Amino acid sequence: MPGPAAASTAAVSTLAARIDAALPQTQCTRCGYPDCATYALAIAEEGVPINQCPPGGAEGIARLAAITGQAPLPLSAEHGVEAPRTVAHIDEAWCIGCTLCIKACPTDAIVGSHKKMHTVIEPYCTGCELCIPACPVDCIQLENASGNATGWAAWSGPLAQQARLRYQAHRERLPLEAVPDADDETPPSSVDNGPVPASLADTATAQVARQATIAAALERARQRRSQAPR
Repeated sequence: MPGPAAASTAAVSTLAARIDAALPQTQCTRCGYPDCATYALAIAEEGVPINQCPPGGAEGIARLAAITGQAPLPLSAEHGVEAPRTVAHIDEAWCIGCTLCIKACPTDAIVGSHKKMHTVIEPYCTGCELCIPACPVDCIQLENASGNATGWAAWSGPLAQQARLRYQAHRERLPLEAVPDADDETPPSSVDNGPVPASLADTATAQVARQATIAAALERARQRRSQAPR
């Protein structure tokens, strides 16, 4: 028979799963946690307030209150405001193909290749906004995708499930990209894989050279952007 500690752990895990299922799965981190599942666990395990999810809005808080027994509270202004659902749009004229937005997207909703124009697959975009600060040339904007509808009125269970599955696939893929290859634009210093073997010296040098090329391209784009009206 499981002991009290095991039973308690199982109860927390079950509660966290129920809470996670009631979250919109935008993976936007506005709640203060790295993803929806981590926020759900914090609510179940530590009693963290249930009013920290702007995408879920007032209805989301009501759902979490019904599950947890916490009293409904107004949405925390510190974490954002309830607003219409948005999707990201990339200005093709300004995209330099740096791939930083692709790496920032939690649902792999952005496609493109190095030095080629990127685009957003709108049905997969959760409006998380994480790609916006990642873009060094400010070529990503948010567009209203739900009119006046906000919170869960602008979202749906199927969209949340799709976002959850795509985020899980994204997380499973990350370990495969932890070690940079010849086409990776991540600086060697940002990946801790221990000492670099001599056989990889040429690859590391090539990565540094590519980083310099990207930096130069970014600077040219910034100068061009500052001189031309949009």
